Amino acid sequence: MTKPNELTLVDAARALRAKTLSVRELWDACAEAAQAKNPELHAYLEIFPADVAAIDAAQKRIDTEGEAAPMLCGIPLAVKDNILIEGNIASAASKMLENHRAPYDATVIQKLRKAGALFLGRTNMDEFALGGSTENSAFGVTKNPHDPSRVSGGTSGGSAAAVAAHMAIAALGTDTGGSVRNPASYCGVVGLKPTYGGVSRSGVIAAASSFDQVGPITKTVADARILLEAIAGKDEKDSTTIPAGLYATTPKEVRTIGVPTHLFADALDPDVLERFTTTVKSLGYEVKEIELPSATPALAAYYIINFAEVSTNLARFDGIRYGHAARGATPLDDYLLSRTEGFGKETKRRILLGTYVLSSGYIDAYYRKANAARAALRRDFEKAFATVDLIATPTMPTPAFVVGAKSDPLSLYLEDVFTVLANLTGMPALSVPMGTLSREGKALPVGIHFTAPHQAEDRLFTIGAVGEKIHSV
Repeated sequence: MTKPNELTLVDAARALRAKTLSVRELWDACAEAAQAKNPELHAYLEIFPADVAAIDAAQKRIDTEGEAAPMLCGIPLAVKDNILIEGNIASAASKMLENHRAPYDATVIQKLRKAGALFLGRTNMDEFALGGSTENSAFGVTKNPHDPSRVSGGTSGGSAAAVAAHMAIAALGTDTGGSVRNPASYCGVVGLKPTYGGVSRSGVIAAASSFDQVGPITKTVADARILLEAIAGKDEKDSTTIPAGLYATTPKEVRTIGVPTHLFADALDPDVLERFTTTVKSLGYEVKEIELPSATPALAAYYIINFAEVSTNLARFDGIRYGHAARGATPLDDYLLSRTEGFGKETKRRILLGTYVLSSGYIDAYYRKANAARAALRRDFEKAFATVDLIATPTMPTPAFVVGAKSDPLSLYLEDVFTVLANLTGMPALSVPMGTLSREGKALPVGIHFTAPHQAEDRLFTIGAVGEKIHSV
């Protein structure tokens, strides 16, 4: 018999309405699983105590409204530690904000509260969403539920691990260069990055503002759609949010999938490539080889822009205005000590490199060229979408790697070769499990990745549902 915490969002909502499960029973099952598994996996930085008033209110709403109640009513969710929940710590997994309590709810949290959702806890992440494995958290590594010797992915590794291990029904992450889709692939769950501007970033601790997007991590594609619909929409508190229908994307039936095979030559594990090729052929659509010439320098362009925006966004954490405050002999010492003690190694690396690429004499050579490459990549994608409906690649080049195996930061950056493309273009992208590969006696998940034109998430949900059926057991 399926335990309540192992249900999908859709099935849990149905059980609540059928009175075969109460909101309190669902909460308790998820909380008990979280408490039992968290010491090994370290998916949560904090598991919240039961909010009895919210649980009772959700139950009353379901009892009163029945099928009219929102699907998310009474559903326990995990939330990444850079999304503000009023009154709770929001540290972005950094010593810099270790004791920071959110003074208000992020817009996405406000929307989920309105829908009656419940919040189980805040999940581990790479510090300030900088990394790709959750090894950069100031509070320890999140382990992969399929093999705890391996990483969960990042930067939303805690959220993905919580969903994969049934420590929550679903979760929110944020995606800067693949930070929702990367851990979704490694942990064998569904991860969606919406169109840039489709979901408000108000109340989300910024890393790279022109890339960051809140996105759902779920057990199924249908669950991802429900969670996205609840959090999406224009927000007066975030000037980058966009109205529905801004892009003139014509609703259409998916017929053709484009595959940029020229990107696969040196990047892919052979077993991942074989699984991807088989999966794409099994989807039942026309497959067309495409060229994305500007994708070759895209990874370098992404990191140059990322470093620059990180340097700018994190300048506020100086021990005087915000964050960890150390005191030295002079005001300059205060500044140096606060940032040295408060930031981790990867964060410092990106601040230094970002300051460099923005400096006089180098901004033209690096930052502006990177932005030009970004514009060229977007044109390549728009051209490709004139002939295909979706673009497919593997999500990650390899299955999850062993903790500590990629201590060289450049090797970790290279893992983002496919996912950063959607962040650079602002287009929506979805990672769906495509089975497992055997490594050292463990079955490790791998994902297939689909990109759609702006505001064409419906195409992603259509193809994602087909992909799920192929690899469902």
